[in-house]
Amino acid sequence: MHVTTWYRRVGRTSLAPVRWAAAWARITFFGSVMVVRALSARSYGPETRHNLARHVYLDTVPILGWFTALSALFTLIITRIVVVTSARYGLSEYALEMVIRVLVVELIPLTAALFVALRCTIPSGAALVEMRGAGHFGDLHRARLDPISVEVLPRLIAGIFCSITLTALSCVVAGVLAYPAVYGFNAAALDGYFHMAGRVFDPLFTFIFVLKVVFFALAVAVIPMASGLNNIEGDGSRESAALQGLVRMFGVLLVLEALALVGNYL
Repeated sequence: MHVTTWYRRVGRTSLAPVRWAAAWARITFFGSVMVVRALSARSYGPETRHNLARHVYLDTVPILGWFTALSALFTLIITRIVVVTSARYGLSEYALEMVIRVLVVELIPLTAALFVALRCTIPSGAALVEMRGAGHFGDLHRARLDPISVEVLPRLIAGIFCSITLTALSCVVAGVLAYPAVYGFNAAALDGYFHMAGRVFDPLFTFIFVLKVVFFALAVAVIPMASGLNNIEGDGSRESAALQGLVRMFGVLLVLEALALVGNYL
């Protein structure tokens, strides 16, 4: 993306606070443009559709099975810790609800988002630095192709899809395994379990949870891509873009998590 707007010129010559503001202006602008492109049917030419299918597969399918297995193991460990601790303090009746609130609602979405960032989107954003430096974007322009639609948009959508998919699947696995981890293979407490789940996921709580998952996915997809395409603060290298994307993304995830906690519990 050829950015020649005021915030690129300011970012090169100003003090640190102004460069910080200019960096976030670039990220906001980039995210807005990519959302518009993603919603436009004109963005999906043959090359874009091919790359989109390839990146969705490569980013999601190879890690789906073993990430689900790790989520299941993590669920059993956390559930066991919560159950033993609750029993020690005479709070066994709250153990399962605590597992759902802490594990399913808070830990799994954050873990999945960070995993997708480290596994997929940060390497993709860093790869864009190398592609731009090697002149690949110029080659696409000379071939009358839009590099943003052909190379950037498929990676961004694939990152969003992977984050939401891993989160949804892991939450389902955790919700299914939490019951036998607490009650064993006994159907006697199923009614109480469903009642508790319905009490936890009331409409407002569910709305905030869905918003958090979606914004987590957007953050881990947009920020590394923007850092890769508009890396003017560092040396333009793959490592500099990856580090900038990681720091900015982690800060945004913390802010989103804090806002979700405020909305749910205050």
